[in-house]
Amino acid sequence: MGIVKISNELHESAKIMARAMSRSINSQAEYWMRIGKLIEENPSLTYTDAIKLLIDQASDVSYVSENT
Repeated sequence: MGIVKISNELHESAKIMARAMSRSINSQAEYWMRIGKLIEENPSLTYTDAIKLLIDQASDVSYVSENT
């Protein structure tokens, strides 16, 4: 785990979205990073496809036990 410096503007956006989605600011930032990383690594994925993939990964017991 480390510290990531972000702009005040991005921090404020994360704070608003975190509140709306009942997440911590750190959890919101991590969510955005996971989605961004997934789409960057798979440019043909849509946002909806990326969410479905994350849901599939979360429901895969072997994936969850290895990554928690």
